[in-house]
Amino acid sequence: MPQVIVIDDRITNRNILTRLAASVEEGVRVKAFASPQAALDWLLVTTPDLVITDYKMPGMDGADFIRAFRALPGARDVPVVVVTVYEDRSYCYQALEAGATDFLLSPVDHVEFRARARNLLTLRKQQLLLEQRAHELRRELLSSTEQHEAALKASEDRLRRLIDTVPATISAVDGNGRVTLINSAHRQVYGIDPGKSIGRTLAQVYGEDYATRHLVLNAKVFETGETLPNFEQEVTCPHTDQERILLTTKSPLMDEAGRVADVVTVSLDVTDLKRAEARVRHQAGHDSLTSLPNRALFKEYLEHALARARRADSFAAVLLLDLDRFKGVNDAFGLPCGDLLLKVVAERLHAALGETEIIARLGGDEFAILQTEVRSPDDPRVLAKRLIDSFGEPFVIDNEELHTSASVGITLFPTDGQTADRLLKNAELGMYRAKAVGRNGSCFYAPQMNLVARRTGLLERELRQAFAADQFTVHYQPQRELASGQILGVEALLRWRHPRRGMVRPSEFIGLAEEIGLIAPLTERVLERACRQHRIWQRAGMPPLRLSVNLSPMQFREVGIAALIENTLKETGLEPSFLEIELTEGVMLENSEIATASLRRLHQLGISFSLDDFGTGYSSLAYVKRLPVQRLKIDQSFVHRLGHDGQDEAIVRAIIDLGHSLSLKVTAEGVETADQLARLTELGCDEAQGDLISPPLPADAFQVLFGSSYQLPAAASS
Repeated sequence: MPQVIVIDDRITNRNILTRLAASVEEGVRVKAFASPQAALDWLLVTTPDLVITDYKMPGMDGADFIRAFRALPGARDVPVVVVTVYEDRSYCYQALEAGATDFLLSPVDHVEFRARARNLLTLRKQQLLLEQRAHELRRELLSSTEQHEAALKASEDRLRRLIDTVPATISAVDGNGRVTLINSAHRQVYGIDPGKSIGRTLAQVYGEDYATRHLVLNAKVFETGETLPNFEQEVTCPHTDQERILLTTKSPLMDEAGRVADVVTVSLDVTDLKRAEARVRHQAGHDSLTSLPNRALFKEYLEHALARARRADSFAAVLLLDLDRFKGVNDAFGLPCGDLLLKVVAERLHAALGETEIIARLGGDEFAILQTEVRSPDDPRVLAKRLIDSFGEPFVIDNEELHTSASVGITLFPTDGQTADRLLKNAELGMYRAKAVGRNGSCFYAPQMNLVARRTGLLERELRQAFAADQFTVHYQPQRELASGQILGVEALLRWRHPRRGMVRPSEFIGLAEEIGLIAPLTERVLERACRQHRIWQRAGMPPLRLSVNLSPMQFREVGIAALIENTLKETGLEPSFLEIELTEGVMLENSEIATASLRRLHQLGISFSLDDFGTGYSSLAYVKRLPVQRLKIDQSFVHRLGHDGQDEAIVRAIIDLGHSLSLKVTAEGVETADQLARLTELGCDEAQGDLISPPLPADAFQVLFGSSYQLPAAASS
């Protein structure tokens, strides 16, 4: 079994290298040392197959250790790999001069480590096999004096046949530069006929370029009598014109007097291994969809850039770009179309960058850009504008023109963060701020954004705890018919009874509940409680009222929403004709086919629908035609400015006229003053709700106020 030793004074690095070495191949034994001297003491009695050592160590550096190790018996040909940091190129060369075989940059790439260690162990095995077989042949040659000549010839034949079976090119060259041994593998790699090569010069056999390089290397072996470190070389196979990568070593072949008689060159074809290694490295560091660097590789680039910026006392910038409303593209056109859009976006963004700027896809529709040539905040601001402007032209996907935009967050090193993680996190906060102020723009990170993020995190924890502890309740707000003054309906509204803050306004938590996936279970709870309460009122003799319940558009993504509502009605005993579901245009954006099928089924059950927040969407008229609605609800933002803004009054009048022309009822939300109520009545609005009529009330208070009559009490109607 192969024996590997690891020398590193730092226990963390030592443990990592030990685990990596043990995983190179099955059966590898690994011995680890904290100091070079301890390793040398152990090496006095044991010869390993591979040595992995750190360069910078107290007491003895890597170069001194290698020299001491090479002086030990049997250690001359053992491969030694030196691990050193990225900037320490000079140390790498010192280690190679001392006799190191190879070196790796720290932190060590795991894939590269395994591949190189496996190659060196394979080469070591081939060397030991050749030495063993050569030793056996020498012993056979010396065993019989009288048959010495015949045995010598037979041994040479066996050696030649043995060498021809080795899956590597093997050749020997004497001091005059003439080939004395060459195996059959040369035919496949170089297109050389071994039978015609013995006695010819390197230039005659391999060509001038090969001879020039290798004669210099051979001269060093003749001079020192030592094996050269492994090196890689690229060759072109003449009969296939294909590039091959060879891992090559040169060793001395001694004569009986102990002088170097020939230099043996062994080259192992590692082309396929190198290509596989390159593919693995590329896949590990790149996004499979866009071929851009992924988050891990981007962080590596960023950390190197920050190290350079610290040394040069310069700036760097990180820009985080996120597509606006990308989810709508996926839902409307499908995931394959969304993937195609991301590929085209990646190409367009890459084309907008300078030569020194790096872009990566972090995941989803999120991209990161590293800018290193930064003289002032204007540089990343200009770059952000250039990236945003690249979205000006539509994207053509499957013959469809798609329009989208992007929001960008910007952080500067060193003012906004000292580490890669902090800069990325703060850039994300800047990006969220850019979205919050209107999208399609950029925003620099500001320290107060951390406070907002912490508050959001606290609110999320409290929201989840509130759901688990059932701190939510349902209040009810009446809907009044303006012509008769009667209460015809009631809207069920979610309220959060916080144990310390009291009642929390829905505007403070509804948006977050949608983001963290709590809105669906919350609205399901509202639906079940409201339906059950309606039955309680009916059994108590209250006049029948239309019950309006808001459902989140996200609930219409799944096919089970219709079954859920139907089961709730069965369990509570409420007739479908009493239930009205309030929808928004987002229902159709979630998944048009599934949403349409669910709405059709519910409509067939007798459930009615209203379109909430009408007038605030960008395509309300289109959805009025597509959704089976019986009622439009005018958003309270228009109602609040009645009598103060002529444009808002024109919008309200247009909504009422549109609804009536389509035989739809129209309800105004947020009515707070008598003037608003009077003006809505004059405009022909059918119904109204708001604090003027009655604020949302708990179930028992609502029953006390409206339990015996449709009519609004006198105090509330004045």
